[in-house]
Amino acid sequence: MAAVFPTWILIAALLFEAAVVMGSFPATLKLERKIPLASHELELSQLRERDRLRHERLLQSSSGGVVDFPVMGTYDPFLVGLYYTKVQLGSPPREFYVQVDTGSDVLWIGCNSCNGCPQSSGLQIQLNLYDPGSSSTASLVSCSDQRCSAGLQSSDSGCSAQSNQCSYTFQYGDGSGTSGYYVADLLHFNSILEGSVITNSTAPIMFGCSLLQTGDLTKSDRAVDGIFGFGQQSLSVISQLSSQGITPKVFSHCLKGSNSGGGILVFGEILEPNMVYTPLVRSQPHYNLDLRSISVGGQVLSINPSVFSTSNNQGTIVDSGTTLAYLADEAYDAFMSAITNAVSQTVRPILSKGNQCYLITSSVNDIFPQVSLNFAGGASMILNPQDYLVQQNSIGGSASWCIGFQKIQGQRITILGDLVLKDKIFVYDLVNQRIGWTNYDCSMSVNVSTNINTGRTEFVNAGQMSNDGSSRDQVRGMLALLLPIIMLTGLLFL
Repeated sequence: MAAVFPTWILIAALLFEAAVVMGSFPATLKLERKIPLASHELELSQLRERDRLRHERLLQSSSGGVVDFPVMGTYDPFLVGLYYTKVQLGSPPREFYVQVDTGSDVLWIGCNSCNGCPQSSGLQIQLNLYDPGSSSTASLVSCSDQRCSAGLQSSDSGCSAQSNQCSYTFQYGDGSGTSGYYVADLLHFNSILEGSVITNSTAPIMFGCSLLQTGDLTKSDRAVDGIFGFGQQSLSVISQLSSQGITPKVFSHCLKGSNSGGGILVFGEILEPNMVYTPLVRSQPHYNLDLRSISVGGQVLSINPSVFSTSNNQGTIVDSGTTLAYLADEAYDAFMSAITNAVSQTVRPILSKGNQCYLITSSVNDIFPQVSLNFAGGASMILNPQDYLVQQNSIGGSASWCIGFQKIQGQRITILGDLVLKDKIFVYDLVNQRIGWTNYDCSMSVNVSTNINTGRTEFVNAGQMSNDGSSRDQVRGMLALLLPIIMLTGLLFL
């Protein structure tokens, strides 16, 4: 006999589910379908079929859910020194580990017959090479392809007249480089829509197939399969997916600063009431912000504002591909003097391998001042001591903490790397050309808007979409989704 239950149980279960999913976040509940009077009863199979049909309509009309990538790695230069994620490409899909890099635009993977690609990694991950010949959905990108033409405008692509093949050559700030050609293939991803995990979604994208790697890219100590560029140019994956209507043109990350690392990386806007935003500097190839001043312990440093102005090869850049943080000459000297003066009566300064360090016997939060980076529009980025200090080692009963900010000699460039970005939500709103942030515990869950026009939100746990299914955060996320169903099953037997 089919299971039946009164309508009041259905209503209670629906309200319970809304409370579990939204947690402490504000929520507006809107009833979208009529429910029979209390004197009627519905078969469970009928309700499942009705929900299935409704979900199909939602999927057909939706612009996409939250696309959530697993995050691994840490900022700590003595452990990993980078954050990376996992992508699935090709048919059948294969997994590749790629560094999360907001300082470049293109996703590229080391390919078979690559010269200089590392064979193993000190990160204890299995490296793979992409083989377009083994994917049934792979195709080469010709020079006449409009995507190649768009890449030519931003110098993200080149063209060989002899082979009619779209190619690329990238040089990075650390002196490393890569070159290869572009392929088009399927990106496989999971998403969260209406509180449910949707698996086996795909989208065609264009990405780089690396045939040559040089410099630090050839080293195996921190080797990954490639780089995932999150820039705003047309060949970035976020731009490609948003142009197809699959995701909004906004992404967010929250990088955990603890030794275990990890965090949250989503296509969508993380919603948090304490967010502050500052405009992006227009017509720049990177995520440039208008830094106006630096404060230490509440006192604005005496730095000529021209030091922070944006022009060719000058300005302030947000770059998750950089481990530490870097200041122009004048700003660095003023910053170091202010920090040293603030702590000179409490700790003993020492030099370690050319770095300014301090021997400390108590908590750095009790000794070192807060630092504030002040941007256009009145947005300030508050840095706690762990956001500009790096613990190097212990000497006797003292801990050695070193200034993580470095000097860029002879250039007026400020780069905000993982040292500063960690333990904060960062939102890259490319539609409204702004970046927002707030300090946050990145091991906690977040609310994400998948559509900045409608404001529809989803609930995301850190690492919820991990493909290996072994993440403790993924288990917590799935329990949050399954708990209402478990409660409903229990009510059926009352």
